[in-house]
Amino acid sequence: MTASRRRAEACRSLAAAAVAVLAIGAGACSHGFGRHANTDLDVAVPDSFVVRFETSRGAFDVMARKAWAPNGADRLYTLVRDRYYDDARFFRVVRDFVAQFGLAADPRRTAAWRVRAIADEPVRHTNSRGTISYARGGVGTRTTQLYINLKDNARLDTLNGFGFPPVAEVIAGMNVVDSLYSGYGEAARPGGRGQGPSQDSINRQGNAYLTRGFPKLDYVKSARVTREWRAPGATGR
Repeated sequence: MTASRRRAEACRSLAAAAVAVLAIGAGACSHGFGRHANTDLDVAVPDSFVVRFETSRGAFDVMARKAWAPNGADRLYTLVRDRYYDDARFFRVVRDFVAQFGLAADPRRTAAWRVRAIADEPVRHTNSRGTISYARGGVGTRTTQLYINLKDNARLDTLNGFGFPPVAEVIAGMNVVDSLYSGYGEAARPGGRGQGPSQDSINRQGNAYLTRGFPKLDYVKSARVTREWRAPGATGR
C-alpha cells in the first residue's frame, strides 16, 4: 500500500470516528427521556430570527428559520430567551468538523432541560458549513446541545437513518467560530487521541469541572435575539 493511500484511509477512519462520537455524545446526555416538549413558550415564535452570540473570541450572528425545522427553531428561541446558553463552553471543537456546545454552566439547568426532548422532524436543509443542528443520539433525543458545522458535512443529513436537521446558520462572524479553541479535540477515552472533557462530568458538575480541567475552552458570554420576522397577522406558534 502506498503512503498516500495509507494517509487517505487513515483520514477516512478518523472522519468516521468523529461522526460516531457526535451521535454517541448526544445520546450520553439525553438517552432515556421520552417526554417531548413541542410548546416551550406561551408567545408566538417568529418565522425567523437572528441571535447574536457574544463569545470569548468575539461575536457571531445566527439566523434561525422555522421553515427548516420548526420544533428545533422553537426550542432555540426558548433557550435564548431563557439565557440558557450564557457562560456555556464550546466543550467539543474538532477542527474541520464541528464546534459543539449546549451543556449549561449550572448542571441543574442542564438537568431541568434534559427531560424535555424536542419532537423529531425531517432534515429539510443540508448540514453545510456554518449551519447549526442539534446533537442527538437517536430518536427523540434532541434537547439543548447544538453543533456548528465547520465544513460541509452532508453525511450528517442521513447518518444512522435519521440525520441531524439544521435549524439555523451563521450569517456573520464565521471567522470567530473558526477560531474557537480546538486543542483538546474529542473527549479523552482509552485508545483515542482526544484530550477533551467528558460529557457525563459536565452534566454532573458544569463549569466547575470545565474551568478546573479545561481552562482554554472558549465560551458564550451571552446569546440574545436581536431581530425577528413574523408573517403578517401571525399570532400562533
